[in-house]
Amino acid sequence: MTKMFDENLARIRTHRNNIDRYRALLRTNLSDLERDFIERRMADERAALDALAGETFPTTFSLPKDPSSTSSIMSVTS
Repeated sequence: MTKMFDENLARIRTHRNNIDRYRALLRTNLSDLERDFIERRMADERAALDALAGETFPTTFSLPKDPSSTSSIMSVTS
């Protein structure tokens, strides 16, 4: 389990580094064709990063089963 987590963190870093590189390239003087290509690649990297982050750090929220616990939470936050 830890090895897979470490590998996913390394892959996340790789995607982030690639996105940073693409951002730097977009700040340079590019042709429209080059800019379109880099923007597509960056979108691919972001999608891969989002999917991997969701897999590595899943967030789940459980709702209370007892309706009275919801009302007590609501009264505290109101």
